[in-house]
Formats: sequence, structure tokens, C-alpha cells
Amino acid sequence: MKLVEVLHMNGGIGDISYANNSLVQVPNFIEKNKGNIYMSSTSPPSVIKAYYKQYENDFSNFLKYRSEELMKGGKMVLTFLGRESDDPSSKEGCYIWELLGMALNELVIEGLIEEEKVDSFNIPNYTASPSEVKYLVDKEGSFTINKLETTRVHWNYASNTNNENIYNNGGYNLSRAIRAVAEPLLVSQFDPKLMDLIFQKYEEIVSDCMSKEKTEFINIIVSLTKKT
Repeated sequence: MKLVEVLHMNGGIGDISYANNSLVQVPNFIEKNKGNIYMSSTSPPSVIKAYYKQYENDFSNFLKYRSEELMKGGKMVLTFLGRESDDPSSKEGCYIWELLGMALNELVIEGLIEEEKVDSFNIPNYTASPSEVKYLVDKEGSFTINKLETTRVHWNYASNTNNENIYNNGGYNLSRAIRAVAEPLLVSQFDPKLMDLIFQKYEEIVSDCMSKEKTEFINIIVSLTKKT
């Protein structure tokens, strides 16, 4: 039985509590990530490298501390947003933030946000690949991997409810979910009075994207056992 089938038995993917993808801090960049707020195809290689190094440190510490809480032979199942591609800047892991960056850059064009503020703002998050997860679990050494797999969930998926309005308004649902995560970070860099406008633009961009493209989140699910 696949891990995702077990999770479905326990209430469905909509009820899963995600492990935190957030980094402890924004990586230290040698170069500015100009025009972006996360990794993208236009980010300098040093930015991609800095994001991975920060993730390597944070995820290794996470495994270390969790191993101290578990008895020998104890098990842990993690699920978090990731990517299947080996390219850290692929759309699989970065698109939701790329679209938010587009909303911010529209406000730069309109003269409501300074370009420098966008260039110096970066989301402290990392979406890993299965190969990266496996490498870091093996390298840290506290756990063995029982199973490691990925699943796909369409951006429209909000919860295991039959309310069609929720599924038919995916742009609104996604923008609301991302706002809950990103707004506390955005208000530290941009005028709090602009938040409604930022996420109104974001909703419009997301809705347009969802009408033209196949938009899916990649979930990574890994079952671990603490080494004896």
C-alpha cells in the first residue's frame, strides 16, 4: 500500500498537516535576486546555491532534533511541498512565488512600490526534490527511509468537501492560502496598506494562469525510522 493511500484512509489529503518548508532565515546572497522574490530561471546561480545550502542546514538540524525526541525504532512520516524536477528553479516548486513576484512588479510599474524593495525581498522557503531529501536523510544519519514518494494535487484542491464553489474559484482560494503564509513577511518590507491590492492582483494572475495551464502542487511523502 502506498503512503498516500494510508493518508487517504486517515481523512484524505486535504487533512494532512504539512511539514514546514520555511527556512530559518533568508539565505545570504552574494548577488541580488533582481526582479524575483524566490528562485527562478532568471536568478543568479549563487542565489540557487545559497537557497540549497540554507535548506541543507535547516533540514539536517530538523532531522537531528526530531531524532532526539524519538526512541530507537520510532517512526515519523513527513509530507511537504516539493518538486519532481532536479531543477530547483522549475515551475513545480517555484511558480506560486513567481506569480506573487509578478504582482509586486506590477505595483513597481505603477509606482506604488520601489523596485529596490522587490529586489531585496526574498521568500525564506525551499521546495526540495526526492533525491535531495534522500541525500540529506542519508547524510545526517539518524534515520532510515522506509518509503519516499510523490503525489500531485491540483491548485484547485482546497479540502475534501463537495462544495463546487470552492473548486470553481481556485484563484481566490489559492491567493487566500498564500496570503496567510506570505503576508506577515510582506508587511515587514512593503506598505501594509498595499496588502489588499497585492493579493487582488495575485488572485487575478493566478486565475488567468489556472485557466491556461495545468497547475499542480507536488507533495513529497517520506516515512522514516530512527536507527537502532
